[in-house]
Amino acid sequence: MRTRVILVAVLALVPLFIASTQAGSDRYLNPSEMVTSTDGRLLYVLCERADVILVVDTNSGKVTHEVAVGHQPRGLILSPDGKSLYVTSSWSDTVSVIDTAKLEVVSKLPTGYEPTGIATVRDGKTLYVANRVSSDISVIDVASGQELRRLEGGRGASQVTLSPEGKVYVAHVYPNIRQTRTPPQSEITVIDAARQYVVERKPLPNVAGVFHIAFSTDGKLGVASELRPKNLVPLAHVEHGWVFGNALTVFGEGFDGLVQVPLDELDRYFTIPYGVAITRDKAKIYVTSTGVDQVTVINTARLRAYAHAQHAPFVNDLSASANYVTARISTGRNPRGLTLSPDGKRLYVANRLDDSIEVIDTQSDKVVSTIDLGGSKNVDALRRGERIFNETKFSFQSHFSCANCHIDGTFDGLTWDLEPDGFGKDVVDNRLLEDLTGTEPFKWNGGNPDMPTECGPRTEKYFYRSQSYNGQELTDLVTYVMAQPLRPNRYRLPNGELTEAQERGKAIYERTVDKTGKPIAETNRCGSCHADPKFTDHLTHDVGSGKPIDRSPKFDTAHLGNIHMTAPYLHDGSARSLEEIWTVFNPNDTHGRTNDLTKDELNDLIEYLRTL
Repeated sequence: MRTRVILVAVLALVPLFIASTQAGSDRYLNPSEMVTSTDGRLLYVLCERADVILVVDTNSGKVTHEVAVGHQPRGLILSPDGKSLYVTSSWSDTVSVIDTAKLEVVSKLPTGYEPTGIATVRDGKTLYVANRVSSDISVIDVASGQELRRLEGGRGASQVTLSPEGKVYVAHVYPNIRQTRTPPQSEITVIDAARQYVVERKPLPNVAGVFHIAFSTDGKLGVASELRPKNLVPLAHVEHGWVFGNALTVFGEGFDGLVQVPLDELDRYFTIPYGVAITRDKAKIYVTSTGVDQVTVINTARLRAYAHAQHAPFVNDLSASANYVTARISTGRNPRGLTLSPDGKRLYVANRLDDSIEVIDTQSDKVVSTIDLGGSKNVDALRRGERIFNETKFSFQSHFSCANCHIDGTFDGLTWDLEPDGFGKDVVDNRLLEDLTGTEPFKWNGGNPDMPTECGPRTEKYFYRSQSYNGQELTDLVTYVMAQPLRPNRYRLPNGELTEAQERGKAIYERTVDKTGKPIAETNRCGSCHADPKFTDHLTHDVGSGKPIDRSPKFDTAHLGNIHMTAPYLHDGSARSLEEIWTVFNPNDTHGRTNDLTKDELNDLIEYLRTL
C-alpha cells in the first residue's frame, strides 16, 4: 500500500519534473538513422530527440559538426552526387535540405502529415517522402521544391527505399483498416519512379508493423523487417510464443514470391526487428532487434536452401531460425538504424538510447569499436523510463515490451483479448499514449484509477508473465508514459481559427437541442461527456456500443486528443471510421443525438472532431 501511495504522489509531480528537466542541462540525442558519405569518410547521424544531424569522422570516430533541423527528425538520404542531405522533420512537416559542403540548412520543403522515410531517385531530381499520419507519399521536385503529387499508401506510411531497378518501396507501421477481429494485414507499396505511379501493393498477411526495407546492390534480393502480432488469441499464450512473431519478408532471387522468415528461437524472442542491411555479395543479412539490444546475422545461402526445402509456410516455426541465423551480436541500448560502409567492411549501428554508434567488422561479425556521440551521461527518470518502455527483459523469455503495442509511444491499430477480463471477454482497442495527465481513469472499463495501477502488477501478472518492475522502475516508467506530449494537430489552422465546416461541426458538438427543438439530455450531449480541457468527464457510460462478449455495457469516456489518427474506434475497435460510430453503431441515438443529422452535417461534426 505504501508503494502505491508513493507512486500516486509521484504522478502529481510529473509535470513539474518534466519542466525542470527540459530547463536543465541534460541533453539526450537518440540517434536512430544514418547514411555514409560516398567515400565513406563521414557518417551523417540523425538524432531524433535533439533535432540535429551529427557529422562523424569515421577514421577518428569523433563528431566534427552538428546541424540543427526541424522537430522530431525521422529519416535522411544523401543525394546521388553527395552535395545535399535531405532530412524529414516529422513534427514540422518539412524536409530540411542540408548543403554538405557548408553543413547548413539551405531550404525546407513542405510535405504531407508527419514525414518519416525518404528516398531520392538516381538522377537526384525527385524525392519520395512517406507521411505517417496522412498515410501517403509526397513526390517532390527538388529543383522547384514543390510537391508534384501525393500518392496513396497503406496505413502509417513510414520507410521508403529505392530499389536499384528504379522502383520505390514503401513500408507501413500500422495495419490497414479491416473488419474488426480479422487477421491484421499490411502491405509494401511499390511505385514506378519514372511514371510516379503506384504499380503494386504487395500484401503482407498477419503483419501489423513493417519497418525498414533493404535491397542488395544488384537489386535482385529484397528484405523487409516486420512484426506479426497474434492479437486474435488471448494474451495468456505468452508462454507458448503466441503473442508476437518477429520476422522478415524476403523476396527476389532464389525465393518463391514473398517468404516470411521467423527470427525468434524456441525460448527467446528478438523484437522489434527494425533496421536491415544486405552485404554487397548478398552473403549476409543484418537485422537490428531493438528490444533485446542485438543485431541478428543471417546466412543468405542457408536461408534460401531452408526455404526451398519447406513445403509450407514456416514463419510460425520457432525452430527454423537455427538453420540460417549464424550470430547474435550484442549492442548498446535500443539499436535502430544500421548502414554498411561503401566497401562493406564495416556495419554501423545506431544505439538510440545510449547515444552511441556500434562499429561491427563484417568479416568476423564482432564489435570493433563504439563511437560516443556526446549525449548526457546523467540518466534521469525520463531516460530510465524510456529505456524500460523499450526493453523486453521484463517479459517472459524477452517476448515483448510496451513499445510493441505502442509503436514509437503511439498505438498499433489493433484490438486485443486481454486475460484479466476472461478469455474471449472484453476485447479492447489499443489507445494512444499522448497527453495522458488529467485523463484518468484508465482501461476501457475505467478499472485502473491511475497509471501505476495500469502499468504495475496488472502488466506483470497478465502481460509479461514474469516478475518485472521494482518500485523505482515502475515510477520511472510512469514518469515517461505520462510525459508523452500531444503531437501537432494538422487539422487546426495555424492561427487557431476554425474553417467554416469546423465551425458548423463545433455548433453541432455543443448543441443542447436537436433539429426539432427537442432538448437533448445532458448525458447525451457530445460536449457534456467529452468536456474541456481533455474532452473526458472521467466517468463510464452506457452508450449502446456494448457487445455480447462485454461484461459491462459501460465504458470509459475516451479523451479525444488527435482522434483523427487513431482508427479503429469504440472500445472494441468495431467502428472502422469516425463516421461509422454514428451511422452503424448508434441506431438509437444513445451515443449522442446524431440520427437527425444529414450526411453533410455529420461530415461537419467529424471535421471539428479532427481538430481536437
